[in-house]
Amino acid sequence: MINLIAKMFTGLIEDIGVIKNLFSSKIEITTSLKDIAKGDSIAVNGVCLTAVTVNQNSFIADYSPYTDRNTTLSKLTIGSKVNLERALRFSSRFGGHIVSGHIDGTAQISDIKKIDNFYKFSFRCKENIIKYIVEKGSIAIDGVSLTVSQVYSFGFVVFIIPETFTNTNISFKKINDKVNIEADLLSKYLEKFINKKTNNITIETLKGNGFI
Repeated sequence: MINLIAKMFTGLIEDIGVIKNLFSSKIEITTSLKDIAKGDSIAVNGVCLTAVTVNQNSFIADYSPYTDRNTTLSKLTIGSKVNLERALRFSSRFGGHIVSGHIDGTAQISDIKKIDNFYKFSFRCKENIIKYIVEKGSIAIDGVSLTVSQVYSFGFVVFIIPETFTNTNISFKKINDKVNIEADLLSKYLEKFINKKTNNITIETLKGNGFI
């Protein structure tokens, strides 16, 4: 069976934070979330960060050069709104899908359309992300758990319900904005499994290893 990672998220956003200060490799974020403690893991636009300093209404987190290169964190400015989610407690009810906070890369918004009460967002991204995305599969966009509606060779589409649109920073996004993408963990585990077992894949072996 697949081992669950110690720190994980669900993709259900708890608060929209605001960037208060930016340092060379640190960010300070204001939030209405309570009970944040030093050392807590918090997903910021889907990126798993650690609170190194906690103030009354804000926290400060470090991020590495690798995170800088592979996410949109360095593109944030003072006043930017970010999605926040604290790491899941194992006593909590589980919603959304398993999100690790380890970003696979970024995608660019290519189109936004309002259809009745829903919002259709189209994204462009590279092959290293597309290969993990499947129609009706799960994906985390800036930390938000969403379901993929369509997949193309150059991108994908999601539909966003009014509740998600209103309660995440997606409502502030514009065409050409970039977002952090984390593909479903199952796709990556399955890829690794298949690469190791290429000559001996059967339905029975997939079932026996917890993939179906």
